[in-house]
Amino acid sequence: MRQFNPEAISAVPNLFASAIGTKNTESNRLEGSLLLDRSGQRRRPMSATEEGPDGEASPRAEAFLEILGRVQPGDAEAELSSCSIGPTAEVAEQVLRSRVCYSRPKSAVRFFVWAGRSVKHTSYAWNLLVDILGKAGMFEPMWDAIRSMMQEGEGLITVATFASIFSSYCASGNLKEAVEAFDVMERYGVKPDAVALNSLLSAMCRGEGRAQAAQDLFDRTKATVPPDADTFAILLEAWEEEGNVQRTKSTFGEMVVRVGWDSSNKPAYDAFLSTLVRGDQFGEALKFLQVMRTKGCLPGLKFFARAIDLVARKRDYANSLAIWQMMISDAGLIPNLPMYNAIIDLCCNAGLIKHRKAREAEGFLAEMSKNEQLPSATNCAAAINMFSNDFNPSAAIDV
Repeated sequence: MRQFNPEAISAVPNLFASAIGTKNTESNRLEGSLLLDRSGQRRRPMSATEEGPDGEASPRAEAFLEILGRVQPGDAEAELSSCSIGPTAEVAEQVLRSRVCYSRPKSAVRFFVWAGRSVKHTSYAWNLLVDILGKAGMFEPMWDAIRSMMQEGEGLITVATFASIFSSYCASGNLKEAVEAFDVMERYGVKPDAVALNSLLSAMCRGEGRAQAAQDLFDRTKATVPPDADTFAILLEAWEEEGNVQRTKSTFGEMVVRVGWDSSNKPAYDAFLSTLVRGDQFGEALKFLQVMRTKGCLPGLKFFARAIDLVARKRDYANSLAIWQMMISDAGLIPNLPMYNAIIDLCCNAGLIKHRKAREAEGFLAEMSKNEQLPSATNCAAAINMFSNDFNPSAAIDV
């Protein structure tokens, strides 16, 4: 990260001179980019004709976007001034979160400066500008904008602002700069908390092979920034992606000690158990699953789907039924179609006729019908054959 200039620039039209005069070309990295909504969550840029938050399309926004998409950035302010349409704070937000502004960041800056002469920009508009510049890789102008937000008054810079900064740096591979931004948050009036830490960890872990970097950051900051359940869920999912069973176990153990058991933390339990299954430690996963059951903290459908697939392929009927019942009765989850097909295939092909589970298969088929799902053609044929051999013609006809 470059050294921050302690002297903020005062004149609004000159705040983004580095953005307007930079040699960077307009960003072509729009696809897959996300921006912040008012709550700090990320969403896709809206199109030029997308409806505004009040449910009605904004003709003003469409007019401004037509100009920004048509003229060169250097001519944008003159064209905007000559259109005889004035901006509002709400319209400025609509324009800034458009695809046009994300694909033409210099034009977005010109519009922001022009609109700022007539209206006071909202915190959301400022954050959108920061996001636009960051996604375009224009990091010096991005920091210029952040310093300008400080000059405008308290409350403009929030955790959402830094979440955007983290995302932009990490998306461009600049993890060191993202961490440095986290370290200077308090200079900009924002206290680093679990939400900020989670935003950075999540941004870091979107890239492959970054679990250790995220873990290092967590280990360095956990004494001063208390983690929450989401923190551990992010780390566990990162270790799951890399298939590191040992680090997954140690992270899970620390989670239980620090934040305890939380029934809503399904992503963490999913990631932990799924990593064990992937690491050929299915027996241990079942032991942990039983412990979680006693704590009222069960995983979600992700783990159950993987577990059912594994036990079905192993023809392990006893464990498959136990897991299935736990999923239905304790977790209250509805199986998906592949899970139904796997369990029915297991019932129909568990070995000799006397070992096949005709009654159980009939129950699963009835359950599928109730949930408006259809078995595969292969399973239908197997079930019909099994019911016929079991002298159950009515069940065969139903299939």
